[in-house]
Amino acid sequence: MSETVTPQDQDESTGTATTEPGDDAPRAERSSEDQLVREGDIAGDYLERLLDILDFDGDIDLDVEAGRAVVSVDGGKDLEKLVGARGDVLEALQELTRLAVQQSTGSRNRLMLDVAGWRSQRRSELSDLGRTAAQEAKDTNRAQRLRPMTPFERKIVHDAVAAVGGVRSESEGEEPRRRVVVHPAG
Repeated sequence: MSETVTPQDQDESTGTATTEPGDDAPRAERSSEDQLVREGDIAGDYLERLLDILDFDGDIDLDVEAGRAVVSVDGGKDLEKLVGARGDVLEALQELTRLAVQQSTGSRNRLMLDVAGWRSQRRSELSDLGRTAAQEAKDTNRAQRLRPMTPFERKIVHDAVAAVGGVRSESEGEEPRRRVVVHPAG
């Protein structure tokens, strides 16, 4: 896509193109953010249709965080059914939503779905678990093996352990039995 620069868009002293005031974000970043907003809109429409079919109430909130579209569904009394035991239904619903977005856009996406605040609450619990396991590994000078977790869960635990000095973490095992192991440093 080429862009035409008009004389009013040029710096008279250098002849180079200028940007509008407040237009400090590079075009590639805006384009990427626009794509993420579009992905969120497609996901929101998909989930809205699904909620209608299921006759569930819920408010859909769209956001962009850390380079990914984030869609949250909150407010309905039946929404816990869309989370399932340990988030298994939520994981499946997230994958279906990602596929719906991919079908519409033609490209893979990293969309994150949260229902009834489950992921945000789980993130807090897992951060606490990671910090506790790190402290236990430091105090006992022994590795702490946690129960198997999803990639989402392991990432949060690894991040929490990384914030604690004197320990390190790694994942071991094969899916779906992959787990975090926290080792004392040294």
